[in-house]
Amino acid sequence: MKENEKRFLWFGIAFVVVFAIWTTLIQIIDVQPFGVNGTDIGFATVNSRFHKLTGVHMTVYVLTDWLGLVPVFVCILFGCIGFIQLVKRRSLVKVDYDILLLGIYYIVVIAGYLIFEVIPINYRPILIEGRVEASYPSSTTLLVLSVMPTVIFQAKRRGENEASKRVIGIVSALFMLFMVVGRLICGVHWLTDIVGSVLLSVGLFWTYKGLVLMKDCKER
Repeated sequence: MKENEKRFLWFGIAFVVVFAIWTTLIQIIDVQPFGVNGTDIGFATVNSRFHKLTGVHMTVYVLTDWLGLVPVFVCILFGCIGFIQLVKRRSLVKVDYDILLLGIYYIVVIAGYLIFEVIPINYRPILIEGRVEASYPSSTTLLVLSVMPTVIFQAKRRGENEASKRVIGIVSALFMLFMVVGRLICGVHWLTDIVGSVLLSVGLFWTYKGLVLMKDCKER
């Protein structure tokens, strides 16, 4: 087993641990009632200053909200690939292991989203349709940064045309950048919400990638 494969796995686990620490710090450092309707937020001074700097841009919010469906369709696409393999090969264990792990990975990402909907850490800085909503971590950012790297990874593994793989990589990277910046400046999230999403998504993806590469080594 090569050290590079192990390194991806350990880096992924490390980022998940950092995310857990970050989440804890948000609940104890500079907690003040600066949120909408007087809700408490952590790192209140930094968050409130950044929010005043960016302002609120509902057009960007709506646009990035709709574009958040792109990674959902990606999940459905890979789900269909796995289902077709299952039907053709008539055995779950005969489905490509990277696709099986991908399905588990997507389930973990969705579970992470649902957990923080049930156990809110921070609330949005503004009301959405008159309601107070949980905002940590940014679910759209988490979904985009967790799913789109798998598009690049799978394109490199399965694609045969180098030009197509480069195009997929560039388009996916630009899409991720646009979405992160969009959610950062639209004003419906605190700065710490975006940071939390980045930490968790990087950690989860690197863990997935590390597990797949380690399995590759065993199969050789």
